[in-house]
Amino acid sequence: MKSQRFKLSIAALSVAVLLSLSAVVYARSEAQKSDAQKSFDNLKALAGSWQGPVTMVPAQADMQMDKPIQVSLRVTSKGNALVHEMQEAGTPLDATKYDHPVTMFYVDSDRLTLIHYCDAGNRPRMTGKVSPDGKKVEFEFADLSGGNQYGHMYHAVFTMVDADHHTEDWTYMMPGDKPMHARMDLTRTK
Repeated sequence: MKSQRFKLSIAALSVAVLLSLSAVVYARSEAQKSDAQKSFDNLKALAGSWQGPVTMVPAQADMQMDKPIQVSLRVTSKGNALVHEMQEAGTPLDATKYDHPVTMFYVDSDRLTLIHYCDAGNRPRMTGKVSPDGKKVEFEFADLSGGNQYGHMYHAVFTMVDADHHTEDWTYMMPGDKPMHARMDLTRTK
């Protein structure tokens, strides 16, 4: 009987030690995360469906959005990538007839990276930096793959307002280096 109690005590102590060690290892791994990984983790918290109005600057009569924009963010690849898809709300999911750009976010070494698969037929790559308060991630243009005859996405800023609201500011560089800015005020729909 005593030996059984002794064995149970040893087993309970072993479990307690293992739990303590795993908590220490987890705390160390969290502390050792790069700023890029922390920023990426913040962006992954945006996973879900979003909708909201778009404001264009300068205002372009032929490019104003009558309908709100829909944005879907989905974590994929075992948590190593975030897929961002946008389209005009209420349009069918038919990328052959409607704009439907896709953006991929991932951490590359110690850099938060974005590749935007644009409806203009190119793929700008940008690198991101988080603001000191952790609520904003700003992406700067790094390089471009594909043609540039129609312009390309040049800059992006994601601002986390709260769990159900965020803004996205995208700057598109038109031919002749004329910037066009779109601001989306998004609310979580699910």
